[in-house]
Amino acid sequence: MAKQENNIFNRIRVAVSETFGTRLFRNHTGMIKDERGQVHRFGLCKGSSDGIGFTPVTITPEMVGKKVAVFTAIEAKTLTGTATKEQKNFILIVKNLGGFAGVARSDEEANQLISAGIYELKS
Repeated sequence: MAKQENNIFNRIRVAVSETFGTRLFRNHTGMIKDERGQVHRFGLCKGSSDGIGFTPVTITPEMVGKKVAVFTAIEAKTLTGTATKEQKNFILIVKNLGGFAGVARSDEEANQLISAGIYELKS
């Protein structure tokens, strides 16, 4: 991740933690060859988001009143950065399965992304 995107991600991580209690963990993805030339892949999968974690959500009384952790994935981008096809696909899969996911270019966008997901759960 480029330095500018890294700075954006760090601000996002703090903001969503303070606002929603979201816990995001850095998800480096890629590959490296060792001294024998063997390839080692790391990260969740190609296209997985920069930040992977969960957001606590309190279920309404008619849903037993328990908290659940909703899978959360945020791809940090600069104002001109664009998500790859694989990143867009990962985000779509997470959202289709009920998680909170998207591209954020600022901590405000990340907060809006999670807020919209919580609203959808309550609707």
